[in-house]
Amino acid sequence: DWNVTARTGSPFIKVFEEERELTVMLIVDMSGSLMFGSVDKTKQQIAAELAAILAFSAMKNNDKVGLILFTDRIEKFVPPKKGRSHGLRIIREILSFQPEGNSTNIKGALEYLNHTIKRKSIAFLVSDFIDDGYEKILNIVGKKHDLIGVVLQDPRESDIPKSGLIKFKDAETGALRYIDTSNSNVREQFYNMLNQQDALRKSIFIKSRLDSIDINTSESYVKPLANFFRKREKML
Repeated sequence: DWNVTARTGSPFIKVFEEERELTVMLIVDMSGSLMFGSVDKTKQQIAAELAAILAFSAMKNNDKVGLILFTDRIEKFVPPKKGRSHGLRIIREILSFQPEGNSTNIKGALEYLNHTIKRKSIAFLVSDFIDDGYEKILNIVGKKHDLIGVVLQDPRESDIPKSGLIKFKDAETGALRYIDTSNSNVREQFYNMLNQQDALRKSIFIKSRLDSIDINTSESYVKPLANFFRKREKML
């Protein structure tokens, strides 16, 4: 600083540190399909743990963190703020919240994010992505925010046991249906449907140039999370 140096007669140096003002948004699916779990925990429990880890990470880095809980509607919105007490509030909401809706509306959740959060954020969309009609808004939001999909999958969803006639209940609509799991044609149709859904979701993310993290409820989520952030670090 030449002015201060001239007045004092000795070099005066200002050190500027760039303020790291990041906003992390957690968009967590609370719909009925996440209540399913064939191992130790449901997809919803895994979603809560993942969101809590991301919230703790934001707190540690002194970032702002906000929360959107959604089903077929916006269930809860917590505006992004800094601070330990705010971060702990976010985690309490995730772990204890009881949603009113059962269905899924990813499009509505992303539209809400886009209208509510004006500045660019790092947005984690935690869901099993059992929905459709969100391709266009995903692309729009991905251009404004750093959007990352955290995809939850349960192994039983892609591996039905051969147990004869079984009654299935749709967790989101409540519809009941009997399916003969011993019928090879029925099983093939079911697997084809799942593969098509999975391929479509992956195609949508690739077209939108967005990153995603695949989480299987039967395995530890630590490795896929760590691999993702290592990959991101190398890109910086």
